[in-house]
Amino acid sequence: MDTTQAMLRARAQKTLIPAFNIPYLPMLEAVAQAIRDEDAVAMIQVARLEWEKFASKSLEAVTDEYAKFADTRHTMLHLDHVPAIDEDHQNVDYIPIVMRAIQAGYQSVMIDGSRLPLDQNIEASSKVAKLAHAAGVAVEAELGAVAGHEAGGIGMDYEELFASKKGFTDLGEAKLFAEKSGCDWLSVAAGSVHGAIADGLRKQKKPAARLDIAHIAALSEATGGMPLVLHGGSGIRREYILDAMKNGVAKINVATEIRQPYENALEERPGDTVYANDQVYDRTRWVIREFLGISGNASKLFE
Repeated sequence: MDTTQAMLRARAQKTLIPAFNIPYLPMLEAVAQAIRDEDAVAMIQVARLEWEKFASKSLEAVTDEYAKFADTRHTMLHLDHVPAIDEDHQNVDYIPIVMRAIQAGYQSVMIDGSRLPLDQNIEASSKVAKLAHAAGVAVEAELGAVAGHEAGGIGMDYEELFASKKGFTDLGEAKLFAEKSGCDWLSVAAGSVHGAIADGLRKQKKPAARLDIAHIAALSEATGGMPLVLHGGSGIRREYILDAMKNGVAKINVATEIRQPYENALEERPGDTVYANDQVYDRTRWVIREFLGISGNASKLFE
């Protein structure tokens, strides 16, 4: 399955490709089975923080596990957040990580330069795009600040965050970024928030986030119709997701929605990964069928 083509078709047909994060390696089997059973197209992905702070082990370990359960009609493998500056505000040597992912067989990679000044973000994204495209690998980048991964969570009341539009992707910057970065699709900030990953915050319920749909539509126009991505998909109210789908968003990341059921199940039955995976499987199917309403989109995208 050509990832770039899948994203362009999803945008054109106003449907979504969800991307499910794998913070714990055993979850991958359940997620892949749920995607197949819903006849959907989705990405399975892992971020650097998930092998640094959770238990996905490494990007190569995820590749090996993915190879056991991949279905080329339904699943694609994506490397999520590889930051230039991480959530602890440390510089990251991101090029070697991206190269490892390309060599391991990832179909797309994400460079996250969102904590850099605009010119440096463009430079970092362009560098990764040239390397990845030479290997036939698609690139996602990020512009704007989707809060939540830092130690303090989003750092303020959600309504205050939304009203202030703090971190929202700037339209002029988005236009310039699309023209100069060379990336294939762009993660934007328009109201969503990442799930908390700091110790002591992982179990908290995410705020019922909203999206500024007019801003998303304007970003779609500013970027020349580039497929847009929403990070922090768990917790966004469904009506906003459906409107975003109609206004240029082609990919949505889902992490907390399936991570917390896995963690809660293991607390209830320590060591019982079969039981925990049953919860992940059921929740993944619910996300695809009930929340996003995209069951059967494999036929729609690749008929």
